[in-house]
Amino acid sequence: MAMMSTKRLQKELAELNGVKGTPPAGISLLTADNLALWRLELQVLGESLYQVGAAPPCEAGRQGAGETFAVEFRFGARYPIESPAVVFVVDDKYKAPVHPHVYSNGLICASILGNEWSPVLSVSAVCLTLQSMLASCKEKKLPDGNDSFVKTAPLDPKKVRFVYDDDTV
Repeated sequence: MAMMSTKRLQKELAELNGVKGTPPAGISLLTADNLALWRLELQVLGESLYQVGAAPPCEAGRQGAGETFAVEFRFGARYPIESPAVVFVVDDKYKAPVHPHVYSNGLICASILGNEWSPVLSVSAVCLTLQSMLASCKEKKLPDGNDSFVKTAPLDPKKVRFVYDDDTV
């Protein structure tokens, strides 16, 4: 990993661990065994469709109201010049949120992870953006074409070329 990436990631890790500053509310570090792969837990704050009792039950077996979500960050050698690969974790413990910009395999359609990435953005900023995206959701539903997309989507979210045309959700 390049020197710039290493220094930046060490600084961000210290902030998320509470060593230097306070981590943002609702965001906690699950694992960061190395500087290339981190997992964080993300809680949606405030009144939203993701709060306990706020919405009808989700599909059987899917997390929804009152649940927390895990987000995985993979950093390349050119971070922060290039964006990290970011996905919601989908495993035995965590599921992706039901949201029009989040596919059931955890891939996220968000412009800040693609063509609107800026080196001034940080892991905390991305997590805060995801919290805001979920909190402002007007309807819990999967993206159009979710099933066919998930069947053919690459495992690496950086290889997906999303079209960003809907910022109203």
